Amino acid sequence: MADWTTNAMDTLESVVSAVREKTVLPAQRASRAVVYGLLVTFFAFTATVMLLIAGFRVLVVATGHAWIAYLILGGIFVVAGAFVWSLRSPRKHSEDPGHA
Repeated sequence: MADWTTNAMDTLESVVSAVREKTVLPAQRASRAVVYGLLVTFFAFTATVMLLIAGFRVLVVATGHAWIAYLILGGIFVVAGAFVWSLRSPRKHSEDPGHA
């Protein structure tokens, strides 16, 4: 007669473990992925900014003057901007005469 209590507890334990496997474990994996993704993004962004600053400092030391380094970087950005501008798609003209 005491066997039904053992069966009931085993059934309850199996139901709880099944619910945990379907709810808690995927949520735990997803939250870990989000946290690690944010950490990797933060460190990659920080490393990129530091490398850009170091590259500019190397350019200043190599040229001897800061204005030459700014001129070189400005020229690079102008050329890159002109290239990206040439890749843009043409704008569709509107029928409304008030819009340009």
